[in-house]
Amino acid sequence: MSSEILPTDDLVIRHVCAVVIGAGVAGLSTALELVARDGGSTSEVVVVADRLPGEGGSSPWAQGGMAAAVGDDDRPADHAADTVAAGAGLVDEAVARVVSEAAPDTVDWLNRAGARFDRLPDGTLALGREAAHGRHRIVHARDATGAELVRTLAEVARNQRGLTLATGHLAVDLLRSASRVAGVLTRDLGTGQLIAWIAPAVVLATGGYAHLWAVTTTPPEAVGDGIALAARAGAELADLEFVQFHPTALAGNADPAPLLTEALRGEGAVLIDEVGERFALAAHPDGELAPRDVVARAIYAHLAAGHQVFLDARAAVGDAFPERFPTVFGHCQRAGIDPRREPVPVSPAAHYCMGGIVTDVRGRTSVDGLWAAGEVTATGLHGANRLASNSLLEGIVMGRRVAADIVDQRGSRPPVVVEVPVGAARRNEGDPKDVVGSVRQILWRGVGLVRDEVGLQQARRELAALEPAADGSRAAANALTVGALVV
Repeated sequence: MSSEILPTDDLVIRHVCAVVIGAGVAGLSTALELVARDGGSTSEVVVVADRLPGEGGSSPWAQGGMAAAVGDDDRPADHAADTVAAGAGLVDEAVARVVSEAAPDTVDWLNRAGARFDRLPDGTLALGREAAHGRHRIVHARDATGAELVRTLAEVARNQRGLTLATGHLAVDLLRSASRVAGVLTRDLGTGQLIAWIAPAVVLATGGYAHLWAVTTTPPEAVGDGIALAARAGAELADLEFVQFHPTALAGNADPAPLLTEALRGEGAVLIDEVGERFALAAHPDGELAPRDVVARAIYAHLAAGHQVFLDARAAVGDAFPERFPTVFGHCQRAGIDPRREPVPVSPAAHYCMGGIVTDVRGRTSVDGLWAAGEVTATGLHGANRLASNSLLEGIVMGRRVAADIVDQRGSRPPVVVEVPVGAARRNEGDPKDVVGSVRQILWRGVGLVRDEVGLQQARRELAALEPAADGSRAAANALTVGALVV
């Protein structure tokens, strides 16, 4: 990779022990575990993020919950088996075992940190059930579990000695020293100042790229910036075509489309069409609780055939909607719908990315000095179809495993010469020609739920034609990089 030398008066140089890029559950879990394992060292762990924890990223948007075999009738082996079954034959069974076996301890760790999970009157955890799970094993905080976990971890992080939350910073590019990653170049969004964070360990926890589709449940930040950073640094990527479309987003013109959590179907809500037919049963004997890809394609096909599709929770939830599913109830109210009294129109939407940066079970990438955790990765846990509520779990489990591995690897010599990729510092933060918007339309048309060679070739040509319009924009360049890699 070609590099350039920046004048030192153009940037601030900071030496720290580790930089974590991203402040969702994966990034915060990594940082907190790093500090906990630090053994009293005063070395600094820095979390770089463009917004405060909870104000951006996908973690706070996770409604349904976190899977863990903590019920009396459940075992981690059963959880792992359900994960493998849902993943269309492509799950790494060893990874599934590692993550499912760590799940009960993860729940305990979050409890000790102050997470406010829903509980039964006797104080035990209230466990929900979601599609393709054989047991009630979803630990939740109403329908805002992701937000609760980010709140919990961020509160601990803000008061943690040795941990710095560097918010209001965008990661511009990774820094190299010979064959290893040696830090990250960021830009302060308030001042425009460039900062070179020099560190022996860099962790990408930047989330997925599902917002690159025009119809999506994900926030605007989910455009694959971490994938682009890793690609430019030469990290191995895999399975970027594995994008999960959630079956039930609230149909309409909102962008992003409000998510109607899978927990609703777990509670008994059913899919019907304009004449009240439960058409999902024709696609799979489990109907609404079949794996997500099956349900999403069934809805897509029914819509394509000219039908309307609704989620009917009147009998399953009814008057309890505001209390049990306040987030969904609020979405429906803002759309002028009362889900207690009427079915809710739904459509599939791009929701979660199973592909990403290849890591092993310690979170190591193919490039020395670079680790990754959460949705930005391809660990092999999800195969071609993520099992519901395994995403928050994976982020926390793998974040903590990354931290353990970084501590085990300490003692490497600091870099002597740090390389900055050519042009990195000159990229601007605008997108005046809305290249990102064009990429979203291209991927939705040609790389959606159903794909064929003609559509993919057309998408490739359209993406290539947009390259001149990127014109030095970081956001545009990253979107085009990730879109092309997916195709």
